[in-house]
Amino acid sequence: MLDIARIRNNPGEVRNALKKRLIDIDFTELLDWDATRRSLITRLEEMKAKRNKGSGEIPLLKKNGVDVTSLVGEMKALGYDIQILEDELKAVEEKIQDFMGGLPNIPANDVMAGGKENNQVARVFGEKPEFSFQPKHHVDLVTSLGLIDYERGVKIGGSGFWVYTGDGALLEWALLNYFIEEHIRDGYCFMLPPHILNWQSGYTAGQFPKFEEDVFRIEGSEEGKMQFILPTAETALINYHRNEILNEEDLPKKYFAYSPCYRKEAGSYRAEERGMIRGHQFNKVEMFQYTTPEQSETALEELVGKAERLVQGLGLHHQVSKLAAQDVGAGMGKTYDIEIWIPSMNIYKEVSSCSNAYDYQARRGNIRYRRKDTKKNEYLHTLNASGLATSRVLPAIVEQFQQEDGSVTVPEVLRKWVGKDRLRSIR
Repeated sequence: MLDIARIRNNPGEVRNALKKRLIDIDFTELLDWDATRRSLITRLEEMKAKRNKGSGEIPLLKKNGVDVTSLVGEMKALGYDIQILEDELKAVEEKIQDFMGGLPNIPANDVMAGGKENNQVARVFGEKPEFSFQPKHHVDLVTSLGLIDYERGVKIGGSGFWVYTGDGALLEWALLNYFIEEHIRDGYCFMLPPHILNWQSGYTAGQFPKFEEDVFRIEGSEEGKMQFILPTAETALINYHRNEILNEEDLPKKYFAYSPCYRKEAGSYRAEERGMIRGHQFNKVEMFQYTTPEQSETALEELVGKAERLVQGLGLHHQVSKLAAQDVGAGMGKTYDIEIWIPSMNIYKEVSSCSNAYDYQARRGNIRYRRKDTKKNEYLHTLNASGLATSRVLPAIVEQFQQEDGSVTVPEVLRKWVGKDRLRSIR
């Protein structure tokens, strides 16, 4: 959530900053509500002070034999007026909350304006693989190698689902083991969060209310409150310290979590996205940091570097792109994508988004830290990065490392878990 004081003091500056996302937001109505809210608060404070004073005088006057009928009636009428103003305040605060809850984050100053056409490639690792034979699509490869069963996945779950089988399950689990091992080595705390979350978790993450329809809801949720299946472990990790005040000396806090991710992925799939490129369920390891404002830019560089090293460790050709403002997620202020090369599609596909939300999520979740020197409580910064999502890594592995005989070379870092250095056809 944005700081309403920043909008109040510099509405033009905030409006221009959000225009980098190719949206134009008029704050006139919000500022009117904000002025009304502050006026109501002032009036309520004055009326409550008057009521407290009058209510305190009544027993003293009674004790001295003074008729307090008129004063009692005045206090009762004052109480009714206070209730009316409190109802007005509640109504205007709900309007402000709804408006503010729908605003995206302000892009960082060094983020380019515009859409994905303005994304900037920061660096490239390796060369695009060249083949002396006609390379196969990953769907054909994983099917012939007995790694994935798409047909039965659809039978079990419907369109957008698949089943890892045999060496495919081993390869998938090897990737997760590799990611987890690296994050533990780097000193991150391993977390296994619940897969069913409450509405406030989605709100704090910045996904609700705008993207509430993009998640799988749970029917018959607890006590009638909305619950949903997590779309990413980030949604759980940002809420781990919700409504808490952390100590500055304990920051940064570094976590990572494994979970399946559940996405509606509304809309039709493009023909080239068949297979595992888009699906309703996929596995991902997510990195997360809570930092002071002074630490967050360094933390973002760390997360980008960690995600990139995971792809480099697999030996896969990829690039790192800095996203333009419209392509940055609504809750984020800056994002770098690690994009892996998929030969059959002749394009790069994102396998990790590394983002700095600055204080946007912390405001929504009321997550603060206590400054060591001033003892003042301030909003901290939150950052997240995929480390990594597997559903595009596995296709890239089989396509980039395919051999003329239809086999696939297993990346060296995965062999201790897969138990072999080559995947061969089962037919």
